[in-house]
Amino acid sequence: MTGMKPGRGAAWIGSVVLMVSVQCVAAEPPVSQSILLAHYMPWYQAKPSSDSWGWHWTMNAYDPDGIDDGRRQIASHYYPLIGPYDSGDRDVLEFHLLTMKMAGIDGVIVDWYGLEDFRDYPLLHRNTQRLVDQAGRLGMKFAICYEDQTISALVKAERIAPSQQVSHAASEIEWLAKHWFTREHYVHVDERPVLLSFGQSGLSDEQWSDCLERVNQPVAYFSQHHRRAAAVGAFDWPVPGEGLNAVVRFQTKSRDWPYAIPVAFPRFIDIYAEAKVHASWGRIEDEDGRTFQDSMQRALTMAAPLVQIATWNDWGEGTCVEPSREFDYRDLEVLQQLRRQYIDSRFAASAADLRLPLDLLRLRRSADDPQHEERCERISQLLANQKYALAGEELASQPTEAADK
Repeated sequence: MTGMKPGRGAAWIGSVVLMVSVQCVAAEPPVSQSILLAHYMPWYQAKPSSDSWGWHWTMNAYDPDGIDDGRRQIASHYYPLIGPYDSGDRDVLEFHLLTMKMAGIDGVIVDWYGLEDFRDYPLLHRNTQRLVDQAGRLGMKFAICYEDQTISALVKAERIAPSQQVSHAASEIEWLAKHWFTREHYVHVDERPVLLSFGQSGLSDEQWSDCLERVNQPVAYFSQHHRRAAAVGAFDWPVPGEGLNAVVRFQTKSRDWPYAIPVAFPRFIDIYAEAKVHASWGRIEDEDGRTFQDSMQRALTMAAPLVQIATWNDWGEGTCVEPSREFDYRDLEVLQQLRRQYIDSRFAASAADLRLPLDLLRLRRSADDPQHEERCERISQLLANQKYALAGEELASQPTEAADK
């Protein structure tokens, strides 16, 4: 990828760190009706699906063709359990979504850069469309997080004039309204499609109000960290250097809003300094899994309609809960337990079931013939329909190859 830059840290607003003692949640928590959504990055390019390795695996400093101790050299402190992958690979998307489902995640919030033919935006849009289609096939929900920084980037590149910023954003949202908001599996709050915007470097508060007034369909709009005038609420995001203190601050600030989307995260340990992209944004330590468990518990006790996990797969910032060589399925096993505790005591998927989507991915990669494809489709639908024992029996009867590279 040539045009993608991290740019995420500029969206975090500095503030005084609160001295907060993080306590464990009571043994008998209230039942939550929250929908759990994982923030998803569709921006990875990898061989052989693509002709080259994309920026998010290389950051112009690492060469994934180089292998050291059984691992490709990638721009991350951590390593995907399946190896570096391509976000346009439908088998990978299936693996991701089914693994989420086994973990108790209801769907994804996709990081979307719009429709403009600029930088790698067309690739991101194509990958998002494939993810949307797979989510529908597998019974998963989705929503869109619009990258606010795209607007300022287009102005800087003279692709749009400053006077066109509002109309450009409105046209992008109108496209979403026509093509994705109408999907049966799109996330709604009070019968309105949910739309998030990441960052504050694009439209001003007043411009966002103007933009949403131009959109023909009412939208449940959430801005980042702070509630804009046109927003029904805001969504939280990890703040490096503050960790759970920032989570508590968001909980306090959001009490008087109609809605809020709390965040849960495992850690924040980026690779930007080592890759010489820019200085690190700071750190949130993993604390042997306590960071994820504590932030997830706090999010679930807010009784919010939506809870966002940040993230499924931002490998450059180390916030991924996707299975990795370092943590295996640890965070997802914790999430299974918390879902049973807070949302659905009948949630049936076990820690062993979490491994079934990886077995399916290996099976898909082991052969290529019509009968093989039919078997894989049958197993995929068994998993999507929570028929874990039957899927496991089917998988156990099939020879497979390793899926990680």
